[in-house]
Order: sequence, then structure tokens, then C-alpha cells
Amino acid sequence: MALKDYNSKRKFDETSEPKGKTKKSKDKLIFVIQRHAASRLHYDFRLEMEGVLKSWAVPKGPSLDPKDKRLAMMVEDHPYDYKDFEGNIPEGNYGAGQVEVWDSGTYEPLEENSKLTDEKELLKELHAGSLKFILHGKKLKGEFALVKMKNTEDHSWLLIKHKDEFAEAHYDAEENTSPKSLVTKFLEEKKSLKIKEKKKS
Repeated sequence: MALKDYNSKRKFDETSEPKGKTKKSKDKLIFVIQRHAASRLHYDFRLEMEGVLKSWAVPKGPSLDPKDKRLAMMVEDHPYDYKDFEGNIPEGNYGAGQVEVWDSGTYEPLEENSKLTDEKELLKELHAGSLKFILHGKKLKGEFALVKMKNTEDHSWLLIKHKDEFAEAHYDAEENTSPKSLVTKFLEEKKSLKIKEKKKS
């Protein structure tokens, strides 16, 4: 029942988000990062495991700078088909706002374990609270780690870039977003509407 929370939070007669069903990639495990303008702009970082997308909300977005330790709040599992979801979640629904795919690709564990499959190795690390993996995305490449924070609430993790050939100082996810993106247009329209409302009052 990994998708029970996901399904209970959504009204599928109102939102175009996919219904919660488990599914797996035929070949390599996939990852996706979605830029999400909800009550606050954030990035949703998702890793395929056990037929679902294990998910973290990253307020400042991922970084290629090893000096950045990005807070990543673990949220409910999302269905595999969410990897392609883009569009508007209507007002009054959970996570209302605009969603777009910011980056996607495949990933694999950093540690090679001859006794375990890639997925089982990743699940073992997830349960241990320290995930190390290699991303093969369009924007994000190379070694990363997700580390569960100690002495804090259970859902707090840190997303960290390892020092490798793909590391980049002073990286800003927002600067690596197309100005024509769905979310950028949505935010501009929202801002314009607020200005108009202020002028009226």
C-alpha cells in the first residue's frame, strides 16, 4: 500500500495527476525532478524504487556545488507515471499550482554490490538513511548523496553533490531554467494578478 497516502490526498475527478499504480522501468531505474510552483516554489526530486517514485521536496532546488547541502523533505511515494506529469493542479487541491519536468534520466547506486541488484542496494541504503547514487540526467550528472538528518523529524534529509568532474561552483537551479517554462509563466501571471489587485484596493 505504498501509494495509499498519495491517493488519499488527491481528488482525481478534479486533478489530471495520474492515479496511484505501481509500475517499473524495463531496463534502468529512472529519476525525475519537477519544478513545482505551489504555495511556494520548490523542486520535487523523485527516484524510482519498488515500482513507485520515492519523493523529496527540495525548497532551494538541487545543486551541482558540493558546498551546498540542500534540505530535502521526504514526502509520500508517487506513482511511476508521475514522471511525465506536467500541468496545473487546480486551486483547492493538494499541491495546487503549476508543475513541469525540470530534469530526468536514469540513475544507479554508487556502490557496486555483486550480491544485490541495483534496486535492492538502493533500498538498503534508503532504509539506512544514507543513499549514494549516480545521476545520468540532462542537467544533473554524476555522484550525489541523500543523507537523513539526525536528531530532527524523520522526514528531513540533505541532498548533496559529490566532488567529481560534473561539480560546479555557485550553481543555481533557477538560472538553469528556461525563461519560457510553464512554471515561470505561471509565476509571472500570478505576480501580475497580485499587482492588479493591489491597485484596485
